[in-house]
Amino acid sequence: MAPRSSRERRVVVTGMGAVTPLGIDVASTWDAATEGRSGIGPLSRFDASGFPVRICGEVPKGIDLGGVSHKEERRLDRMIVLAVAAAREAREDADLEVTDANRERIGVAIGSAIGGLGTLETGFEVLEERGPERISPFMIPMIISNMAGGYVAIRHGLRGPNLCHVSACATGAHSIGEAAWIIERGDADVMLAGGAECAITRLGLAGFAAMRALSTRNDDPTAASRPFDRDRDGLVMGEGAAVLILEELEHARARGATIRAELLGYGMSADALHIAVPSEDAEGAQRCMKLAIQDAGIAPEDVDYINAHATGTPAGDPAEVLAIRQVFGSHADTLAVSATKSMTGHLLGAAGAVEALLCIRALETGVLPPTINLEKPDPECELDHVANKARQLRIQVALSNSFGFGGTNATLIFGPA
Repeated sequence: MAPRSSRERRVVVTGMGAVTPLGIDVASTWDAATEGRSGIGPLSRFDASGFPVRICGEVPKGIDLGGVSHKEERRLDRMIVLAVAAAREAREDADLEVTDANRERIGVAIGSAIGGLGTLETGFEVLEERGPERISPFMIPMIISNMAGGYVAIRHGLRGPNLCHVSACATGAHSIGEAAWIIERGDADVMLAGGAECAITRLGLAGFAAMRALSTRNDDPTAASRPFDRDRDGLVMGEGAAVLILEELEHARARGATIRAELLGYGMSADALHIAVPSEDAEGAQRCMKLAIQDAGIAPEDVDYINAHATGTPAGDPAEVLAIRQVFGSHADTLAVSATKSMTGHLLGAAGAVEALLCIRALETGVLPPTINLEKPDPECELDHVANKARQLRIQVALSNSFGFGGTNATLIFGPA
């Protein structure tokens, strides 16, 4: 396949929206990220005193749902609410008008790795305590993962392709990459693409803790997420959503849209090895990055910056570093590589979309967000990790990695407008 830059229908980003543990919109999220502030703190949503883990990354209060009534909000799982807020901001940022003439050419691809877990948990409690007749008729629509995108489409009257990818921690990146392909092949002119997640519930926390995947640094929450650090002890759960407005280049130009970046490349692969652990040779991650670079029609040396998947787990971080070194060779020593999960925590199905957004802001501003809490760099993870402080650096190509349970991998590459 020809490089994206030479294809008939090129895909650009014209709008962005986000709600994350760092802020309730893109501006506040970006400000916190470039200041190196952590969004991790004590869990407040329920009593976690009996849990081995009592910290997480929660979205601050005050998100803007754009006119959704309190009654309507109560019929939405929090995962859907976060998606609605991010989509509202993205559409406003893109100044995208929806009319009868174009609504069938505007689609939605918003995924969620786990879906409405909070609603599911509450449903079981009602069933056990009050019986089946007291189950809400809204329970099923609130649980299913595709209702984030479904509700966004209903809210904005979007009748183009509507789909939901569920691929664990690669969900947000897969959603963006697949939405771009929908535009390239002519099935839509515009796609709202991204991910949303809220799995910070008693069941979600207990499940991840049982896997021994989570940091137990309960007494020092802001230092708990520490990718590439020798003392890392696991990931920190986070919640949030991010949505990008992807648009066909000439369509964006014709309506006078501000073009934020171009999606240059997309790659995906499977480890086909283990449900949770990457292979020691990181073959799947290597191949994923190589495919994205090939799709972009660039050389590895053209990549200036990587937003790493880097969750802070003992096995995952060294495997990703190995993959980067094998793909980029000696250029790996000059690459800037940051792990923004050190600040946001791991947003699961929303992570890839949030990190893609941060790559785009880095391209726009010439500022690279840091990897915080990197106090004792692990010798197995040696790279230029933009440690602890943001860096001024004008870049031309940014790459974002997302690797999920089940060995599913996605890589996105962005260039400037």
